[in-house]
Amino acid sequence: MLTLYKSMVRSLLEYCCPLWDPHKVSDIQELEGVQRAFTARIAGCQDLDYWERLKKLSLMSLQRRRERYILLHMWKIANGSVSNDTGIKALVPPLRAGVTAFHQSLYDNSFAVKGPRLWNCIPASINEIKEFSTYKRQLTSLLQKIPDKRPVRGYTTSNSNSLLEWRKDPTLLEVWGGQDI
Repeated sequence: MLTLYKSMVRSLLEYCCPLWDPHKVSDIQELEGVQRAFTARIAGCQDLDYWERLKKLSLMSLQRRRERYILLHMWKIANGSVSNDTGIKALVPPLRAGVTAFHQSLYDNSFAVKGPRLWNCIPASINEIKEFSTYKRQLTSLLQKIPDKRPVRGYTTSNSNSLLEWRKDPTLLEVWGGQDI
């Protein structure tokens, strides 16, 4: 059942996700709802809550996987495996002053801005890896050490479950290789 989900359902939910990565809590929850419903049907997982099911099945939340895909694509850009059509740089230029909150949010969550921000929060020892399979394995190992908690609709929390938020958590300094940002 899990193999069926990974190959037939999750692949559709994640197709081209570095470009359309949602940032509104309601959109994230709607996507997570698909995985939540499917994992609830797996034998031995019916009595567990969603986050316990993810741990038992060794799955990441879809939000965490989308950020992982962004980082994998950033590695490909940095190492010349794919073209840099969007002109992504490690430094993110600020948006001009006086824009609406809506436009600021679109800008902040675009691939050209979010990609470098995620890239810059990963320890340099991982980003400097030159072989893709090794980078992917090390990145996945790092991401599995970071708590994966859902954002709650209707509540403002200090942590949206994004790696960008977890990077600021002082209790995880060791996970990030002792690097403070």
